[in-house]
Amino acid sequence: MKKQEFYNQVIALFEEHMPIAETELHYNNAFELLVAVILSAQCTDKRVNMTTPALLHDYPNAEAMSMATPEIIYEYIKSISYPNNKAKHLVGMAKKLLKDFNGEVPDNRDALMSLPGVGRKTANVIESVVFNKSTMAVDTHVFRVSHRIGLVPQRCTTPLSVEKELVKYIPEEKIPKAHHWLILHGRYVCTARNPKCLDCFLSDHCKEFPKQSLFARQSSQKATKLKK
Repeated sequence: MKKQEFYNQVIALFEEHMPIAETELHYNNAFELLVAVILSAQCTDKRVNMTTPALLHDYPNAEAMSMATPEIIYEYIKSISYPNNKAKHLVGMAKKLLKDFNGEVPDNRDALMSLPGVGRKTANVIESVVFNKSTMAVDTHVFRVSHRIGLVPQRCTTPLSVEKELVKYIPEEKIPKAHHWLILHGRYVCTARNPKCLDCFLSDHCKEFPKQSLFARQSSQKATKLKK
């Protein structure tokens, strides 16, 4: 089977089984999403969504947040991973938005990546979700699922190489949604530990399914024996 044909089949299955796929971060505008995505690095969306309401109530825009200090912001986000660094990034990001972009979140990757705390993945998320651009943000879920299914070869060992491989074969208009397909599939089905392979709608197309399903059956049999 040609690679594009394989991609087309996988995409068709995602469209059938996951017609609605969007970010689980709560936001009302580009600034709020930018704050949430910066906070979400190595942290769950659930935790971020518990943290942002109070923060964004008191600091709803770049102008307000730029007048805060990292020490003040820290008190709002201390339950988040790496709160000290993220507090500094948020204040620095707000100051630069105000100074260089009139307080508005820019709509291109290079400008976004000039902001403190914003790397390529975060910039791609903002471009994709807010501005509906065909950018593929590669987080741990996208990286893992892409390899397991067989969308990308093992030689793709970096997020950038995975990103380039995926956008090569996914139709441009589907890339923003495909980003969420892969994230949500990795979050709820193709998990890092104990993936739910036997319930996966991609099992017939997955490169890792034979290996993973065998492991799942063996684990289930072992657990049954221990109960007896």
